[in-house]
Amino acid sequence: MTSSTGNFLLVPIPEFPPLDCVPSKTVKIVVLGASSVGKTALIVRFLTKRFIGDYEANTGALYSRKVTMEGEEVSLQIQDTPCVSLQDDGLYCQEQINRSIYWADGYVLVFSITERSSYRTVQPLYQHIRRIHPSANIPVILVGNKSDLLRAREVTTDEGDTLAASLGGVYFETSARENHDGVHAAFLHVCQEVVRALGGGNGEKRRGGLHLARPKSPNMQELKRRFRQVLSSKVKSTTTI
Repeated sequence: MTSSTGNFLLVPIPEFPPLDCVPSKTVKIVVLGASSVGKTALIVRFLTKRFIGDYEANTGALYSRKVTMEGEEVSLQIQDTPCVSLQDDGLYCQEQINRSIYWADGYVLVFSITERSSYRTVQPLYQHIRRIHPSANIPVILVGNKSDLLRAREVTTDEGDTLAASLGGVYFETSARENHDGVHAAFLHVCQEVVRALGGGNGEKRRGGLHLARPKSPNMQELKRRFRQVLSSKVKSTTTI
């Protein structure tokens, strides 16, 4: 096994000029889940308020933003990841995912309410996180995505609540396609939990919002490019009918 990590994107993409005052506190979040549950869509929805339906296969992009929480500037880093899957011999995770788990301060575990197999992946995934961090305080939330597809529902809200409680976290059922407020609330919650775990909350319930700085980093430009491509393809398909 090689110890090289040169191909893994853990160095944050610069969000602010080097001469700016860099926030002293960093919040590192990793988003994990099975294939096609909407991990990237949730992140993009949170950061841009936009929904893009089609994505290239995820390669583990890291999004870095300077944000304000409770009047304090914080460096927020969100790590997207490839999918995990359940196989006959247990949970399959790429080594890249293991490094992301080791790196992160907080965890967003995602499943689709329309796919029970993705729900069944969550418990083994959490146990895997625990094996990597056996004694750490783990801020974690559970997100049931695709709540706009209620007719295709395979996992109930009660099942989501029960599973989240067993993980020691909170359940958010939302839709990356239709509900920015719900997605924002989920990410805000885990960010606040991380700040408390890092000693910034003094054990008290923190209130208020998280204010995103204007996106400037290169991967944000790539998202905008892909968003324009999606819109362009929709226009072309409409005009050819």
